[in-house]
Amino acid sequence: MKLWSIVLFLTLVLTACDSPKKWETKSESESIGTEQSAYTQKILRYRDSMDAVFYSGSNGVLPKEIISTDGKLNYFSPNESYRVKAQFVPIIDGEVFQMKTNTDRLPEYRKYGKLSFTVQNQNLVLTLYQNVEQPEYLFCPFKDKTNGKQSYGAGRFLDFEEKDLENMVLDFNYAYNPYCAYNSNFSCPIPPLENHLDIEVMAGEKAWH
Repeated sequence: MKLWSIVLFLTLVLTACDSPKKWETKSESESIGTEQSAYTQKILRYRDSMDAVFYSGSNGVLPKEIISTDGKLNYFSPNESYRVKAQFVPIIDGEVFQMKTNTDRLPEYRKYGKLSFTVQNQNLVLTLYQNVEQPEYLFCPFKDKTNGKQSYGAGRFLDFEEKDLENMVLDFNYAYNPYCAYNSNFSCPIPPLENHLDIEVMAGEKAWH
């Protein structure tokens, strides 16, 4: 074999060995060519971080026998149509009341404001609550028609801060389950009737089991 032929042969072999495809897993190979929006990537990174928090045991929620290095929570696929602008209207001198929970605990919340928005061509309203003991904590528990089917039966939560009210966005892709969805030792608020939505919110966290 001539010298130039040998050089060409070795070059092809080395190039093939160094190809990234050699080291790809099946799922990685399948994902090539599938473009994800920056928004979707942001949601998936957030979910990865939540998976790590729960399955590392660092938040002490999951039973010890469930802890796993590869455990995953369950989610609907990211869907930007469930990220919507909302109009916030404050409730002046809002009523302070005891919110029911799955236990005898009755934490006090104040009705803080109304969030008006449109999803699935429906005009909807949710009430935003302020924790009396932690006034910086703005809380939006809600139920929808996926509860007891795809999502946790007792409803899901969204959290906000005061600064969020300046440019209010409701993103149901961040809707999460209360801790009692994973562990009955926790006491969790039950969404008041006024926060029951008559639609399916196919976004955010699904039922754990």
